[in-house]
Order: sequence, then structure tokens, then C-alpha cells
Amino acid sequence: MTTMTIREIASAWKSDKQRYVKQSTYAAYVLILENHILPSFGESETLSEKLIQEFVLQKLNSGLCIKTVKDILIVLKMVMKFGVKNGWMNYCEWDIKYPTTEVRKGIEVLTVSHHKKILDYIRLNFTFRNLGIYISLTTGLRIGEICGLRWSDIDIENGTITVKRTIERIYMIDDDVKHTKLVINTPKTKNSYREIPMNKELLAMVKPLKKVVNANFYVLTNEEKPTEPRTYRNYYYRLMQRLDIPCLKYHGLRHSFATRCVESNCDYKTISVLLGHANITTTLNLYVHPNMEQKKRCIGKMFKSLGK
Repeated sequence: MTTMTIREIASAWKSDKQRYVKQSTYAAYVLILENHILPSFGESETLSEKLIQEFVLQKLNSGLCIKTVKDILIVLKMVMKFGVKNGWMNYCEWDIKYPTTEVRKGIEVLTVSHHKKILDYIRLNFTFRNLGIYISLTTGLRIGEICGLRWSDIDIENGTITVKRTIERIYMIDDDVKHTKLVINTPKTKNSYREIPMNKELLAMVKPLKKVVNANFYVLTNEEKPTEPRTYRNYYYRLMQRLDIPCLKYHGLRHSFATRCVESNCDYKTISVLLGHANITTTLNLYVHPNMEQKKRCIGKMFKSLGK
């Protein structure tokens, strides 16, 4: 067996992987390699459990969250398996332990009154950019999906919006030079390619517009050229300041839509499909956290079924 360093294996793995994944996914892998894996393991020829465990604790102590560290290890394991498959290194099994003290942060959502306030304001103050925020609050679209939305994706006859693409700015590393690039991609996963019904107010808003707009233009700009997420995010922040609403991240609009669906007792499978989640577990973990009243009602129903 010809042993190679992780740096050498990673270089070959990158060339192989680039052929099979989206450009944005590849860019994310390269950043993880350059920022985390190669500085720690670049010259190593083996990856023992002890070495990986120390790396994990070091990254957690530096402020990274457990999910981020696990994402780094996923890439590291892919590189290692590629090296093993090609006979360049020996395989090592890891049983990594994580501290249990990390407190799960709750998601940030708009209050019902703030949710209504934004929708009411946009109905009275229509602009194409405001329309995007309205769509996010009533369909749960991600910011990249909103930026990538074209008029042709809005079906007036059936009253639906079809998510077909997303726009994102990704970090690239070419010849050790970092730069960014705006890319238009297919949706995040196959489940993210989805059809979402519009509520009556949204349908009434876009119906007259569809008669006069160019179907190939982007909704947010009503032009051939789209706006990028960073620019649109800044616009959203300014609007929230103008409305005197606590500034959530733009993704909080998606969380707010999902939370309102849960509060309305929509079934979880439907919510999961609307959000384009890969599986219902993601939806349950993010949004379904029963409060004490719900727990009491559940136990009450259980005893009622027993005839008590």
C-alpha cells in the first residue's frame, strides 16, 4: 500500500467529487477542507479516534456548535473513505463523544401581531421587493428561492407557486485565491422542488400583474436580471426597522410561516411538504415543541379514553 497524506488524498477527492455534486456543495466542501481539516490533518497519514476526539473538543471550545463540527467530520470521513478505497491509507472507526451541556437554541419567529402587521403593510404599500417578503410569510420560501422566483413560476389558473430554482453567492477557492460567485441552482434538495398554493390575498395581488409582466423576468426585480440574497436581506432589514419590528433573520419569516401552520393544527406531513423538508423528522424537530397546556390536554384525552 502506498500511503499518502490527507492533503494529497483530499486533492484527489476534490477532483473526483466535483463531477458529481452541485457547484455550491463543492464550494462548501472546499471551504471546510481549507479552514478546518487541512490545517489540523493535512500532513497526517492516519486518523485515529484519539486524534479526532481531540480535534472535536478543540473546535467546540473555539466556539463552533456541535452541528458544525459534525458537518466537518462528515467531509473528513468522505476523504478518509476515498483514501481507503484507493489503497492510500488504513480505515479507522471513530466513536466520537460530544458534551451534553450544549443548550438547544429556540428558533426565532414573529409574533402573530407582527406577522399581521407586515402583511397588512405590504398590501397597502405594494412594491415587487415587498411582494417577496409577503410570499415568504405566506408560503415559507427561503430567501434564495424568493430571489430565484420568476413570473413563469406563478400559476394563476391553479393558484400555485412552483419552486424550481434558488440563487446563492458561494465562496470559491481557485489557486489559493478566495473569491465569491453568484450562482443559480436547482433547489436545495429534490423535496425542495415543490408546488405551493397561494392564499386568496396573494392570488388577488399577483393576478392583475401576470397579465402585463414578462414571464421570464424575476419577481423581485421585474427585470431579466435577479437580485442576490445579500442585497435583498439588507432591504428586508431596513423594512423591519421602518415598521419598528424586532429584526429577525430573513429565515425567521420561513420559521414564522411554519409556526403559524403548527399553531393552526395543520398536519405535520403537509407542513413538511410545504417547506420542502427532506423528511418529516426535520419538521418535527424544528417546530413541534408542545407547551404545558398541550401536554395536559394530551394526558386528559388519554385518561378520557380509559373512561376515567
